[in-house]
Amino acid sequence: MKEPTQGERTKGERQADTADCAGIAESFGLPPCLFVQAVEQSPLAISITDAKANILYVNPAFCQVTGYGAEEAVGRNESMLSDRRTPQHVYEDLWETLMSRQVWRGRLINRHRDGKPYLADLTIAPVRDEAGKGLHYLGIHRDVTELHGLEQTVRNQKVLIEAVIDSLPMAAVLLDEEDKVVLDNNAYKALVSDLGAREPVRLFLERLRGDDWDKLRHAGQAFRDREVRVEPSGGRPSRWYACAGTWFVNGDDSVGAFFRRQKQTYLLLVLSDISRIKRQQESLRLSAIKAITAEEEKLGSLRETLSAAIHQMQGPMNMLAAVKGMLERRGDPANQFNGLGGVIDVLRQVLEQGERSVATLSACLPESDGGAFAVVDLNQVLVDVIQLETQRLLAGGIVVDWNPAAQTPRVLGAENRLRSLFKQLLDNAIEAMNRAGGKPRELRLGTAVDGDVVRAWVEDSGSGIAPELAVKVFEPFFTTKQGGRRAGMGLALAQDVVNQHGGMIRVDPDYDRGCRMELRFSLAGAQTLTETAISHG
Repeated sequence: MKEPTQGERTKGERQADTADCAGIAESFGLPPCLFVQAVEQSPLAISITDAKANILYVNPAFCQVTGYGAEEAVGRNESMLSDRRTPQHVYEDLWETLMSRQVWRGRLINRHRDGKPYLADLTIAPVRDEAGKGLHYLGIHRDVTELHGLEQTVRNQKVLIEAVIDSLPMAAVLLDEEDKVVLDNNAYKALVSDLGAREPVRLFLERLRGDDWDKLRHAGQAFRDREVRVEPSGGRPSRWYACAGTWFVNGDDSVGAFFRRQKQTYLLLVLSDISRIKRQQESLRLSAIKAITAEEEKLGSLRETLSAAIHQMQGPMNMLAAVKGMLERRGDPANQFNGLGGVIDVLRQVLEQGERSVATLSACLPESDGGAFAVVDLNQVLVDVIQLETQRLLAGGIVVDWNPAAQTPRVLGAENRLRSLFKQLLDNAIEAMNRAGGKPRELRLGTAVDGDVVRAWVEDSGSGIAPELAVKVFEPFFTTKQGGRRAGMGLALAQDVVNQHGGMIRVDPDYDRGCRMELRFSLAGAQTLTETAISHG
């Protein structure tokens, strides 16, 4: 039997309902019929239907949202609002939920009385009477068409932005004030495996932060083209990146900031891989260094040859000068009968000629063009030298352990001279390991910054230098090579370069695994090491 509609119900039945409503209100201490008034005046569209979705009651908001008057709606089925664009499975889920006496919540495409579709956010709850027999449905819905349009616009913009960011060939990452990653692209995600780091941005922030970092951040100023060199894990080759960053302020979208507007500062960091360009530049630079070093070695060889000649001439000249002095003390050089005058005169002429020859050879000594003094990165100098010696190291099966200082060891010096200095030390170390025979061939180099001093060391697994020779090895033409072969200036020239830079060099007497050469220089900006420190130890 069909239940009576709102218009078909008798006056007595409606009065009884009103009385029940008043009784309930009074039990809560509320004015009579407040419940009815609340429903009537609710801004949400409310309808009450029977178990078959036939409309029994609608409030004014329902009429405003749907366009149907109460007289048109009551007695008709809720399906009058349905639009065919709502998938059938949505209605099936709706009725399956209601039949199980559960509340259904969702969105449907409904049709306005004038035929225009709108999106309804709908809640339907089953309602039973006091006896638990009569079943009705309470429907509450609102038009969310405009809200959905805004949500979809935001969602589309987000997808578009993410698509654009993901299509960038360079890595991009958005960081919040605590350096947490808020957004990243596929190129950034690839850095995890490329660099072997769980959060690659940490490697870049450590190198990018400088004295001006906080100043730029507070001023909201951008930076770009800051080059960062990263050493990936697993022994993979170095990578270079050109970094650009932009700070911007955005509103806080958390619930707590709803009434009090709060701001968050974000950093958009863009990382462009310039490794190929840097390797090309590095190759050209290394070629130039090789040419300069080869020329310097030629000049060094010539200086060493001329110095050896001068040294060899100086010995006999010193002996002739001593003989001349003894003869002059024996008698009067003017007395022709004692036979000494002529000899002394010949000796004088020989000495004068020798001095002129030494002066001529000294004038022929080529000057070392090491360049003007400037701030030099000692790590880079050692890296250059290792690259210059790579072929010899590989050919000799020598394992290199390079341990650079974390803080850049900057010294004031001539880069070419410092490079020649360390190349001389590496050449000596390689020769020492070759002479040592079957011992493991290991070369260890490193730098460290201790206060105002930069330390550097070169260790080899050769036969080492006896403690009693630790000072003598720096003398000209002294050699520890068997048979005195290739005796020359050697470490004496290295000592000279160190002295030019106000540093010190010595052989570590306590090192027992080969030879360890220790060098010290003043950190750029610090005072030069004292003359007392400039010694062989």
